Amino acid sequence: MPTHPRRFRFPIVAAVLVVAAMVWLRLGRAERPVNPPLLQYKASEAHQFERLELKRGAHEDLVILAFSGGGTRAAAFAYGALETLRRIQMIQDGKPVRMLDEVDLITGVSGGSFTALAYRLYGDALFDEYEKRFLRRDVQGMLVRRALNPTHWPALVSPGGGRSEMAADLYDELLFQGKTFADLEATDGPAVAVSATDLSSGSRVAFIPQNFDVMCADLGAFRLARAAAASSAVPVVLSPLTIDNYGGRCGYQEPSWLKQFTQASRPPRPAGRILKRLQELRELDDAREDRYFHLVDGGVSDNLGLRGVLDYLETFEALRMSGQPTPLDHVRRIIIFVVNSVSSPATAMNETVDPPGTLQILEKSAGVPIDRYASESVELLKDIDARWDALREIRAKAVRGGVVSKLGYIENAPEAEIHAIEVSFQALKDEKERRALNELPTTFHLPDEAIDRLRAAAAKIILDSPDLREVLRQEAAIVADPPFAEAERRPEH
Repeated sequence: MPTHPRRFRFPIVAAVLVVAAMVWLRLGRAERPVNPPLLQYKASEAHQFERLELKRGAHEDLVILAFSGGGTRAAAFAYGALETLRRIQMIQDGKPVRMLDEVDLITGVSGGSFTALAYRLYGDALFDEYEKRFLRRDVQGMLVRRALNPTHWPALVSPGGGRSEMAADLYDELLFQGKTFADLEATDGPAVAVSATDLSSGSRVAFIPQNFDVMCADLGAFRLARAAAASSAVPVVLSPLTIDNYGGRCGYQEPSWLKQFTQASRPPRPAGRILKRLQELRELDDAREDRYFHLVDGGVSDNLGLRGVLDYLETFEALRMSGQPTPLDHVRRIIIFVVNSVSSPATAMNETVDPPGTLQILEKSAGVPIDRYASESVELLKDIDARWDALREIRAKAVRGGVVSKLGYIENAPEAEIHAIEVSFQALKDEKERRALNELPTTFHLPDEAIDRLRAAAAKIILDSPDLREVLRQEAAIVADPPFAEAERRPEH
């Protein structure tokens, strides 16, 4: 018969293993990546507030791409948009110019942030590398396997570490190769602005110099993979990514042009969005109260990447109407491609008396408000366009009526026309294809067939867009490669 000591052998061994594991985890904990401080703030008009430096000089067209969130679905759909714009040629001054080369700014959140950052980093080389490096990889499976691998557990339990830091290391291996924003700045291409959300305040934190200046943090040393990981850190599924705040230590000062709005008793209405954004930025400016920011998915605060664009346009409008010069005074057309991969899968939730389960509640609680806010952003963009059209019409009538002296601030109304080109599944006429794309999940792994459908859908939506055709009607010609559409030429005007 077994003796009593033998009866307790397994619990003792288990206890020893647990203690050994705890010691190993504690001793093996990795150091959390720490973003370094900005030692001394240097005022730069290009880096103040939302005034991005655009590199194409005094071109009359400002072209913006806004990439939404949605995991690999969003990354592939945005990639399809880039492929399509690469194949569209416009004739300018007698020479063919790719529409992709006319892009000035790309914004991105969550899944869209990968495509935005990778395009600026690799340029045209992206079209040879992106699919095999990222889009067609089972990134989600890799993340799960790493989380289950004991060799990664020390990093997971390190202070300030977690699943998003582990994800950032994987994104570096697959795509970004340890590159930083300083490396990004050294490349040619459009300005890129990707963003995350501060968990405590819900404020948008954009990875652009002016936002990091407020925090007295050095954006140049920040790894692109960590920015993508923060922007795609879906709450609960992935942990928040922690960054250090040094606000108040580098001598940062708000730009002087803001004073007329902050000190005015009744600032012009377009300044309202500027002042709201200023309030958000001031929350980043005191490291004594907020030593750290814990960042989650950028889609929580801006699922289309459009909020920064709206801020940019209304900053321009407010400055124009107060009589100040702006970087966009020469612009006559602002062309914005809203590349929106938000899906609306069918659900039988309202067909049964039984309430949905916990996981379904969690999914809908996060997704429904985000998607509704996304639609609101598009409507706000259209409102700005309508307001500018109305202001120009009022000015034209006043000039015709000889009452120019009574124009007031309307005299400085923006000259630019806004063309919003919506690239979304809802634009597809094929109901079967639209339904199939809407059923694609928000995940970091999709089958190759789904990747190809998303790319083809982006091409079809863009090339069939009546809004784009309206824009290109003013050009001498448009040529699309045969894989995407038959060549189309227009006579010169």
